[in-house]
Amino acid sequence: MSTQIAEARKSGAESANFFALQAAFEIALEQAIEKNSVELLVKDYHSFSSNSEHDKRSPMDQAFREVLMKRLSDNVERIGSLVRLSVDAARAEIVSNTIPVVLLGDTFDVVTLTKCEQIFTFVEQLVEVWKEEIFFASCKNYLLRMCNDLLRRLSRTQNTVFCGRILLFLSKFFPFSERSGLNIVSEFNLDNFTEYGLDSKDVDDIDNKELEDTAEDIPLKIDYDLYCKFWSLQDFFRNPNQCYSKAQWKMFQMHAETILQSFSSFKLEDVRPHSDINGGNDAMDVDIDDQAVDAVATLSARKDNNFFAKFLTNPKLLALQLSDSNFRRAVLVQFLILFQYLQVSVKFKIDTYTLTTAQSDFIKETEQRVYKLLEETPPYGRRFARTVQHMLQREEMWNNWKNDGCKEFKKPEEPAEPTEDEAKPPPSKRAKRPLGDCLRDAARNGKFFLGNDHLTRLWNYSPDNLQACKSEQRNFLPLLETYLETPHDKIDPAFEWRALRLLARQTPHFFTFISQPSCKISDYLDVVRKRLTREKELVKQVNTPTNNATEHNNGLSVNSAPSEQEHDMASVALQETESLEVEDTEPVGEDVDEMPAHEKPLMVTLAHIDEITPLIGEHWMKVGKKIGFSNDELLFFQMENPTAGVACTKMLTNWISDDDDATLDNWAYMLEGLEMNKAADAVKAIIEREKSGNIQALSQSQSQSQSQSLPDTISTDVEILSD
Repeated sequence: MSTQIAEARKSGAESANFFALQAAFEIALEQAIEKNSVELLVKDYHSFSSNSEHDKRSPMDQAFREVLMKRLSDNVERIGSLVRLSVDAARAEIVSNTIPVVLLGDTFDVVTLTKCEQIFTFVEQLVEVWKEEIFFASCKNYLLRMCNDLLRRLSRTQNTVFCGRILLFLSKFFPFSERSGLNIVSEFNLDNFTEYGLDSKDVDDIDNKELEDTAEDIPLKIDYDLYCKFWSLQDFFRNPNQCYSKAQWKMFQMHAETILQSFSSFKLEDVRPHSDINGGNDAMDVDIDDQAVDAVATLSARKDNNFFAKFLTNPKLLALQLSDSNFRRAVLVQFLILFQYLQVSVKFKIDTYTLTTAQSDFIKETEQRVYKLLEETPPYGRRFARTVQHMLQREEMWNNWKNDGCKEFKKPEEPAEPTEDEAKPPPSKRAKRPLGDCLRDAARNGKFFLGNDHLTRLWNYSPDNLQACKSEQRNFLPLLETYLETPHDKIDPAFEWRALRLLARQTPHFFTFISQPSCKISDYLDVVRKRLTREKELVKQVNTPTNNATEHNNGLSVNSAPSEQEHDMASVALQETESLEVEDTEPVGEDVDEMPAHEKPLMVTLAHIDEITPLIGEHWMKVGKKIGFSNDELLFFQMENPTAGVACTKMLTNWISDDDDATLDNWAYMLEGLEMNKAADAVKAIIEREKSGNIQALSQSQSQSQSQSLPDTISTDVEILSD
C-alpha cells in the first residue's frame, strides 16, 4: 500500500486509484487528529491534482469512517475530536456535508447505551452547527433517523432522562414549523393505557382489609371502589373525546366528583423546613418576596432530584399516593388539561363534538375547585397554581397557531430610517370649491356637473345627448354580407350567434329557411351567404335589361312597357329564388346521412321482448341481476308468474318502463357478458333491421319533399318591340 501511495504522489500526470487515495488520506487524517488541524488534510487533498473532485471526495469520506472504526475503543473525547474535525473538513469542501452525522450514526450503531449517552453530548453541543445552511438541508433527515433509532433502543421507564435529552435536541434543532415534529391532526396517544384491577370480585377480603389497614392514618375511607374510580379517570385523560358521549360523560362526572371530594376532605400539611421564616401558612405565599420564593423553590427542586414517568397502580399504594403532593398535583393538572381541550376550538375536531350548557357549567365550576385544591397543596401552592394557569394560557396560543396552519415564524423587519423627502411635512391640500358653486356655474353655461371629470366630460360631449345617440356614427352594426365574408373558424359559436342576430335584423331569410332538425348552423350560414350573393347578381341582371329597354323604346307607351318588364323580371327572380331554396335543401339531406352521432338510441319495445324472451329461457334471473333487480324482486316475479317465460316478460317490461337506458345496444352488451350468444345475436339483428328501416324511411321522405318543392319551370320570352 505504501508503494501505491508513493507512486500516486510521484505521478503527477496520472490519477491515483480509490484505494491509494484512501490509504494516503488515512495517514494524513491521523496526523491532522494529532495536531488538531484540518490544514494538513486540505493540503494533502489538493496534492492529488490529477484526480477530479468527485474522485477524491469519496476516498476521503471512506477514510474518515475507517479511522472512526479504529478509534471506537478509545475514550469519548477522541471520538468527539474526530467528529469536530469532520465538521471543519466539510466546511473546507473536501468531504461530503453528511459525513459528521454519518460518523455519529455509525458510532451509535455499534456502542453500548451507556457510551451512546456520553457521545450524544457532542450532538447537543453542535446543535448550532447542524443549523447552518451547509448542514441543515443535507443532514436533517440523517439526524432524525439517528435519533429515532436511539429512541427505539431505549426504554421510556429506565432511560427516561436520555429519551428526554433526545426529544429536547430535536425540538431545538428543527424549526417550529417543521411538519414532522407537529401533531397536525391533534391525535392522542391511545397506546398509553393504564392497567389496574377492574373487577372487584378478583380482590379477596384479605386484600380489602390490607387496603383499609394501609389507610389507618388517613382521615379518608379508601376502599376498592374508590381505587377503581380513581384509576378509571386515566382512560378519560388518555382519550378526552370520550367525554362527548352522554354515557361516558355521566361516568366521568360521577368519578371526578368523588375524587375531588376526597382531595378536599384530605388536606396535606406543609412539611417545609423553616416554615416560620416563610410564613406558617401557605396562604401567606402571596405576601413573600418573589425573589425569595424563587430562590427557595430552586433550592428545593435541586434537592428533590426524583422523577417518575408513570405511577404505579397497586391498590396497596393508593393511600401513600394520595399523601404525596407531587402525585396529587399531577392528577389535578390532568383535570385542567382535559377541561381546556373540551372548551377550546380545535381545527380537526369533529363538528358533533360540542358541549351542552350543563357540561360547560360543570367544567367552569370544577375548574375553580381544581385551582383551589392546587393552591392548598404544599409546597408553594399558590405559586404553582399561577404557573400552571400561565402555561395553559400559552398552550391556548399554540393551539390557535396550529389552527391557522402552523405558519413559519419570522423576525419583524426593523423600520427603515426615513429619508429627507419623507421627513419633510406633506404639502397642504388645496381647499376644494363648494359643490353648490360648481353646480350653479354649470347651469348658467347650459352644461352638467357630475362631480367626476370623466362623467362630466361625457355628459357635456353634445348639447343633446339623445340626438347624439341617434347619429349614424353610433351605428356599429356591420352589413350581413360583409360579416359573413370575415375569416373565422369552422365551428365558432360566438360568430354564429352574431350572424343569426344580423340575419334576423337585416334580411327575411331567417324566417323562410326549411326546418331540418339535423342542420348545422355553419352550413346554414354558408347557404345564406351563397343566396345573398346570387340575389345581388340577379338584381344587377334585372336592372341592366330594364335600362336598355327604356333607351330603345320609341313608339310604345312609356308607362306600360316597363311595368310588364318589371313583372317578368320579378317572376324570373322568384323562380331563381325558389331554385336556390331547392339547391339549399340538398346538402342538408346529405348531412343527415353523414351524422349518425345525432341519431336517437333504439329503445327496447314490447315486440322486442316477445321476440327475445324464448331465447333467454330459464336463465332469466341472471339477466335480472345484470339489469339491477334485487333478489327479493326476482323472487316476487318467480312466485307471481307460473312459467319462466312469463316471469321474464314481466321483468323486462318493468325494466323498459323504469329505466331510461333500456336500449337495444345495452341489452345486447349485457347478454354478451352473460354468454347468451343466441339472444345477443338476435338483439343485434333487431338493431340492424331497425337502422335499415329508418334509413329507407328517411330517404323516401327527403325525395318526396324535394319533388314537392320543385315547381314547374315556365319559360317566357320577352320581346322588345321597336320601330
